[in-house]
Amino acid sequence: MSGAVRKSVVLAAVSALLAGAAGCSSGGDSKTVEVVVGYQSKTINTVTAGTLLRARGYFEQQLAELGKQDGRRYEVVWQDYDAGAPITAQMLADKIDIGSMGDYPLLINGSRAQAAGGPGTRLVSVTGYNLLGALNSVVVPKDSPAHTLADLKGKKVSSSVGSASDGTLVQALAKAGVAESDVQKQNQQPAVGASALKAHSVDALAQFVAWPAAVVFAGDGRLLYDGAALGRPTLHGVVVRQKFGTAHPDVVRAFLRAQDAATRDLNQHPLAAAQTVAEATGLPPEVVYLYNGPNGVATFATALDPRLLDAMRADVPFLTSVGVLKALDLDRFTDPSYLRDSGVTDGEPARITGTDAACDRPVTDPALAGELWYEGEQATRPAADPTCLLRAVKANGGKLRAAYVPDAATGTRWFADQDWWVRDGDAFKPFTTEDGAEAYLAAHPSAVRLTYRQALDAS
Repeated sequence: MSGAVRKSVVLAAVSALLAGAAGCSSGGDSKTVEVVVGYQSKTINTVTAGTLLRARGYFEQQLAELGKQDGRRYEVVWQDYDAGAPITAQMLADKIDIGSMGDYPLLINGSRAQAAGGPGTRLVSVTGYNLLGALNSVVVPKDSPAHTLADLKGKKVSSSVGSASDGTLVQALAKAGVAESDVQKQNQQPAVGASALKAHSVDALAQFVAWPAAVVFAGDGRLLYDGAALGRPTLHGVVVRQKFGTAHPDVVRAFLRAQDAATRDLNQHPLAAAQTVAEATGLPPEVVYLYNGPNGVATFATALDPRLLDAMRADVPFLTSVGVLKALDLDRFTDPSYLRDSGVTDGEPARITGTDAACDRPVTDPALAGELWYEGEQATRPAADPTCLLRAVKANGGKLRAAYVPDAATGTRWFADQDWWVRDGDAFKPFTTEDGAEAYLAAHPSAVRLTYRQALDAS
């Protein structure tokens, strides 16, 4: 073989290898593309890009359609994590292509990817959000002497450092006049922290959805601090490894169309979606529905809402000041083009509708509306307002699975039997925390505080 021919053969072989590598994440058949998706199964605010999406098979369906067009075969590998930090680590190692996580982890993801050089990562969509921050909360044991966040000074607090809930904790402590160094923070994964709280080896648990409600619903704690009191938007979103996105933009767009299908599914059939997620995760369906039900704690949508991006931009200086971020070009990190080119348009979020049987009137105000879920029933019953909800519970002999009602000040949906109740004239007002109820009582001297049982009896 001549030198020229040998050179030609070698070049052809190299070209074939490069073509195979470009078309296949797993390094196999050049017509096979492996897509690795990192998600957090028990983080309810990400289920439309994770648990529900996987259970419904929407992404695989989109990829099957894509394969018919381009002749490739797509394989999805789902990897489940407890928090966003390990997903970021795997993305930086080129081992995860698409991931979902909360706002602080997203910012850390973008910062570290930019610091590493190369194309970095991109925030391409939102999964769910709460404009006041109610997705993050602090719970304490039911017998805890703590009444406010300030009472945690000198106490052991379990938190996942670098998570969205940890950021809420730090800012909320500062607002309460407590330095982060004044608490003994225990860096623990959510499940570990929940177990530690139950065992009384920590004094409080600061976590994101669905851990606070799961702890309270299990009877192992009560809500001490509702993140909505901070009044700062919080969200979860989808981040893509840009090297993968550049090589396979159609796959990213297919993922976003699949996420949109899961979002519409959840918003149109929230109870069924909650039951599916509960089956996949082992979480109580009543806890899942608290967050993803109509008028729930989380609003599910895909759009990169300017209000949410502004909130993230405002968080950058804070994260920089506490040493979590070195630098971040948020405009470079945020890429709306994938969402725009996917043709996705958000539908309407779920809302409580129908006629309240106890008060015999339609539900008209979402800020007041609640729901009752009875054993053996495949649909919930609407309540026009907290007073009507109490009357319905009092009048109905059926066994309640859960009764949901919004906080009178923040709108945070919570379990009615775990709320702090206030009677002001003929109206009954629920509050997620003792602090919230006390603030209302201080501003309304004629109002009186009631237990849930007293509120039922008086309604």
